Amino acid sequence: MTGTAKQAAGSTDFPRQINRLVGRVSPWWIYGLGLVPAAWYFYLGATDQLGANPIQTFEHLLGEWALRFMILTLLVTPLRELTRVNLYRFRRAFGLLTFYYVLFHFLTYMILDRALNIPEIVVDISKRRYIIIGMTAFVGLILLAVTSNSWSVRRLARRWGQLHRLVYPIAVLGVVHFFMAVKSWPPRPFVYAAIIGVLLGYRLVKFLAAQRRPAAA
Repeated sequence: MTGTAKQAAGSTDFPRQINRLVGRVSPWWIYGLGLVPAAWYFYLGATDQLGANPIQTFEHLLGEWALRFMILTLLVTPLRELTRVNLYRFRRAFGLLTFYYVLFHFLTYMILDRALNIPEIVVDISKRRYIIIGMTAFVGLILLAVTSNSWSVRRLARRWGQLHRLVYPIAVLGVVHFFMAVKSWPPRPFVYAAIIGVLLGYRLVKFLAAQRRPAAA
């Protein structure tokens, strides 16, 4: 076998080896490892190691991890199509971890930040549009989390796929919420926006290409 042939065989075997390794990992490990950052930040907050404003810091860190798991969820499809590395068995876990972190983020705001003071929360929402945007994304994630099971897939059939396309506008709302919440221009929101923009742009290009094929035929 020539050197070129060996390289080609090696590049073909690499995704297969990764997929074989992935097949041995239970999705429950993803849930367990995925919740470690939340537990760690809670410990840091409880031991007064999150700075001068621990509640706000804790709230923002949870929100950032929600964006990271959203990115992992969106990455599964292009990763499989472009590299043949298949992480589909973990996509539900990534999606639910996104929901869990947004839920933690929301509960931190409601309980720790505002002490369930409903009148104050209503005034806060009326003055801050980014909270409305964040809550809109949260409601969408609730719909996706509730239907993220095999029974819903069978029951909803084709409508399940249509419903779960809500993940795309939810990702955009999440980035917008982050930009408006930080009230400054640090690099992190731009990084998240760029990654999510590329992942959504990939899907848009693929959709437009699929629309052109019937017309060309």
